[in-house]
Amino acid sequence: MLIRAFADADADEVVALWTEAGLVRPWNDPYRDIERKKTVQPDLFLVAVEGDRLVGAGMAGYDGHRGWVNYLAVSPDARRVGIGRALMAEFEARLLALGCPKLSLQVREGNADALAFYADLGFTIDAVVSLGKRLIPDA
Repeated sequence: MLIRAFADADADEVVALWTEAGLVRPWNDPYRDIERKKTVQPDLFLVAVEGDRLVGAGMAGYDGHRGWVNYLAVSPDARRVGIGRALMAEFEARLLALGCPKLSLQVREGNADALAFYADLGFTIDAVVSLGKRLIPDA
């Protein structure tokens, strides 16, 4: 398995992966999210490839205070073999190299598998409420 930076030719496979993993929502256009990410820290948009098949993808970012991981997904038939763990390790290494002191992420309510995955990586639940406000509508 190879972890590398996202390339434009990966877009359709990445969106299909995110859709299959249940990460796409009607109010977020994943293609727009990809275009946005390409303009801000594109080196923190990674894919995992086995042979000629894309099996994992995710985005990270660092704002000078916290690092964030978004859209992390592994193909359902390629899970539990270390791909997600390898992507997270690469994100952590890249963020640490930028001086990032803490990594945060959000998991949708009810996603017990994701919560267990992140707990196994050492993440703990922060006592916060996540708020959001859409500045640019996608739909």
